[in-house]
Amino acid sequence: MDESINQSGQRLVGRALPNLVFPATDGTTVGLAHDSRSDFVLFVYPRTGQPDHPENADWALIAGAKGCTAESCEFRDLAAEFSLLGLSIYGLSTQDTSYQREAAERLHLSYPLLSDPGVSLGRSLTLPTFDYEGIELYKRSTLVVRDRKIILAQLEITDAATHPRELLAALSMLSRR
Repeated sequence: MDESINQSGQRLVGRALPNLVFPATDGTTVGLAHDSRSDFVLFVYPRTGQPDHPENADWALIAGAKGCTAESCEFRDLAAEFSLLGLSIYGLSTQDTSYQREAAERLHLSYPLLSDPGVSLGRSLTLPTFDYEGIELYKRSTLVVRDRKIILAQLEITDAATHPRELLAALSMLSRR
């Protein structure tokens, strides 16, 4: 796991989650600070694409922007292993729920995606964002939450495809201590 990513998120470790509620692709609303699943991984991503709408070439030039589908699928494929560590999974972006629902269904995700179009979580925790075509999007980040407090925060992740497996390995090592 990249040390610079850990250090940049260190300021969030120990913080309680803000009392915010988000619509989810499974038709529910999720209040992360009061969710019955108090232990979870929340991966925050810029946006998912759609197969029939190719991204502009400049999207791939933005560090960490490309790879939301790969990251989502890797978290899906590792969900059982995260569960063995007592962790549920959520994904969160600024996209609206109907757009996210299409991705969740197409990718057969076993966890809900949450919609935060107002970047309220980002404003509350000062998570990094960027502007693309006049829209504020999240930079890829991950929060690991236990008992409603952040125990690990990784900000500005650039390798979306390998990140979930690296996170799982780091968390597995921590649980063995």
